[in-house]
Amino acid sequence: MQDPAFAELSDGRVVLLGGIDSSGGSTDAIVVVSGAPASHVGTLPNLQHDAQAAALGSRVYVFGGGFTSEYDHILGYDPATGNVTRAGTLPAPASDVAVAAVGDTAYVVGGYNGSIALDTIVAWHPGGSARTVGHLPAGIRYSAVAAAGSQLIIAGGTVADAPTDAIVSFDTTTGAVKKIGHLPLPLTHASATTLNGQVIVVGGRRELSGAQTDVVLAIDPATGLVRTVGRLPHPLSDAAVASVGSRILVAGGDGGDGAQSAILALSPQAGTGA
Repeated sequence: MQDPAFAELSDGRVVLLGGIDSSGGSTDAIVVVSGAPASHVGTLPNLQHDAQAAALGSRVYVFGGGFTSEYDHILGYDPATGNVTRAGTLPAPASDVAVAAVGDTAYVVGGYNGSIALDTIVAWHPGGSARTVGHLPAGIRYSAVAAAGSQLIIAGGTVADAPTDAIVSFDTTTGAVKKIGHLPLPLTHASATTLNGQVIVVGGRRELSGAQTDVVLAIDPATGLVRTVGRLPHPLSDAAVASVGSRILVAGGDGGDGAQSAILALSPQAGTGA
């Protein structure tokens, strides 16, 4: 599987929702990963990919995505029952989004509405309405986003039909957007999570299609400084990446030759700060 929406569950498992399967087509599968093996636990109402998800309370919410066209839905998945229901609506249909949660609110970053890349940051919480709370310097797709305290760190992505190296922060308390640094190379289709106060960016593409990288980067959210802290066993983009305890789980992705089935665990090395 590659390009699924994903989120960590409260019990440490990771759920993958939709994506692209080994046949190259969109899937409606809901898969739960708990180390290994992975388990198929249900289906979404529609085939879809290019969505993202966040866990809020006891449920996981899936934002946007697409199949033959972009979706504006917010879907709620209940891990306890397996039920999937419509929980809300985005201001506009959007695929290629990134999502991160701060407290009880999910933030949907950028995306594509079928015609243009979006520069919006949209906030939503269960029971509320989705609203635009910020604007990025430019429309962006496929960025890597993670929460660090009350900030969102937005790394790379596709801007004006090219990968970008920009690192941007969004302060969820003030709405301020500012550029805080640069990646060592332009990246798109990477994934991000937070571990030990650092935003960890895993893999990605150096070009719009192909040119996957095996690099694992750590961003200091306070300074924007970036370090290379590891390498994957092979180049990879579009993977599900989540912090689980003291390690990072990397599931699926695109190795340059299609969807991957491997589940990897990345662990910090003692004494290196990585």
